[in-house]
Amino acid sequence: MKPKFDFIEKKLKQLKNDNLLRKLRKTSVDKGYIIISQKKYLNLSSNDYLGINLGMINYSQMQSSSRLISGNDSNFEKLEKLLSKHKSQEKSIVYPTGYMANLGAITSIVTKNDFVFSDELNHVSIIEACKLSGAKIKIYKHNDVEDLEKKLNKTNGRKFIITEGVFSMDGDIANLKEITNISANNDSILILDDAHGDFVFGRNGRGTGDILGVNKKIDVYISSLSKGLGSFGGYISSQKSVIDLCINQSRSFIYTSALPSSIINFSIKRLNMNREKRRKKLWKNINTFHKGLENIGFATKSSSQIIPIMIGNEKKAMDFGKFLLSKNIFAQPIRFPTVKKDNARIRISITAWHTEKEIDYVLEILEKAGRRFQII
Repeated sequence: MKPKFDFIEKKLKQLKNDNLLRKLRKTSVDKGYIIISQKKYLNLSSNDYLGINLGMINYSQMQSSSRLISGNDSNFEKLEKLLSKHKSQEKSIVYPTGYMANLGAITSIVTKNDFVFSDELNHVSIIEACKLSGAKIKIYKHNDVEDLEKKLNKTNGRKFIITEGVFSMDGDIANLKEITNISANNDSILILDDAHGDFVFGRNGRGTGDILGVNKKIDVYISSLSKGLGSFGGYISSQKSVIDLCINQSRSFIYTSALPSSIINFSIKRLNMNREKRRKKLWKNINTFHKGLENIGFATKSSSQIIPIMIGNEKKAMDFGKFLLSKNIFAQPIRFPTVKKDNARIRISITAWHTEKEIDYVLEILEKAGRRFQII
């Protein structure tokens, strides 16, 4: 080790002392299971919510270029038209990831002279995009419409409200009915990141805006193809002028290679299929799991497929996760900086892959773990 990197060794040691050191595991995924060191575990950390049967990806030559140079495969237009219809918007644009979609949309349409009102629990991709935009950022208390309205009323200038639909760490749903009304009353632009609500909530999986009846009141949708749909990539849907501006000014679109056409075709197939059977199976699992947790004595504010088991202490969360692993259950402990310090939790993701017997088993083990670690 070169002495000039001693400061890095010190940082790593401090992370270890604080129970915050992360390491990559060698894994492979098999439907509802994850394989580690040739051993199979029930996977409760997957975002493949619908668990659509795998199907085939037909590979072709990579575009190996930005879409504006030579990477704009003709099927991008087909996929983007389907996504626009899915979100009832004029136009859509696909990005390589949901993170890049957030960066691309927010930094393109928000300027340094604007004001951004961002929920305090928004995803880091939203936080980073807001910072990069140069706008004046005002954080409102989580899902607190009174705090949001109060801050909006004190501000003059162009205003943007940005929230997740389903919050990725707490699993609760944004108060979109109230937020859309507040946005309209304050002539604000509302941006919704619906990565975890898309394809899960609403009619035919149209998202949290649809289930709350406010789809048409949302100005810009940002979402993911790699979660509920089980494919890969991110996208933005909005009116034509917004998308055209992103094509011209979005750095995370302009200066990166396009997704492979094989992935685009795979997404098209999944969008065109009937997903309702899988969605109903997912919601049956979600409801069963929530009811089971309540019967055990775990309290949760979640009303979605994302369910945090709140632990608090980082070391206790790690030990809780190790106990679950010893019982063939893979559920990741989530720690700072993903969540606030001493706010660690086990983040459970319910998917349609899970059987009723598996859910009963997980609940049984969670009850044992809850008593062992004095959580319940």
